Amino acid sequence: MKTLKVLSALLCYPQADILAALGEMTDALDHERLLPRQEHRTLRAFMNRLAQANLMTLQERYVATFDQGRALSLHLFEHVHGQSRDRGQAMVDLLETYRRHGFDLDARELPDYIPLFLEYLAQRPVDEALELLADAMPVIALIGARLAERNSDYCVVFDALATLSGQPADIKDIRHQAATEGPDQTVVNMDQIWEEEAVTFLASQHACATGSRGTSEAHPIRWATRPDAI
Repeated sequence: MKTLKVLSALLCYPQADILAALGEMTDALDHERLLPRQEHRTLRAFMNRLAQANLMTLQERYVATFDQGRALSLHLFEHVHGQSRDRGQAMVDLLETYRRHGFDLDARELPDYIPLFLEYLAQRPVDEALELLADAMPVIALIGARLAERNSDYCVVFDALATLSGQPADIKDIRHQAATEGPDQTVVNMDQIWEEEAVTFLASQHACATGSRGTSEAHPIRWATRPDAI
């Protein structure tokens, strides 16, 4: 599914090589025609705006959108587990799922980074990829709803993902949460949070050693957001 690879690239930190490939990405979308006409047209318009924008401006906008708090984090487990020890084990399980299907990672990104997750899905059979994407949609839909509330161009990428897999059953509640939750408290109280929060990511070596290595499950991760998740 080249469409998933395109959506993955569009959610990556803007780089000159990504902008140079926008024409090729457009061709891939036109060839597969997996998106409904309206979402296809909207995504093409977004890509045209990227092509016409200054690279540094795009990079600054990207950092301001995704890297200044947790509410719009592109790391899936940030919204499921926060900084709890459970996040470390979930990361190990997801990484093992990737490796079991021949998808090896370098050390640059964590396995729950959405662009990386989408790139993995793009290499899997279509039915499996859409099932896994649907499993992650409670988190993806929440991020997309928050982006829409902030009038961010990036919401169109999340809308495209929703058209591929379908919205989660509780999408109305998700949109209501995004519309009423107020400012990202990790931005408002950043200094206090960094002072008080213990670093628990990846837990301990013992926790990693007791993961699901060798399991035959296709998707051992529970993606649904917890009630108090960011």
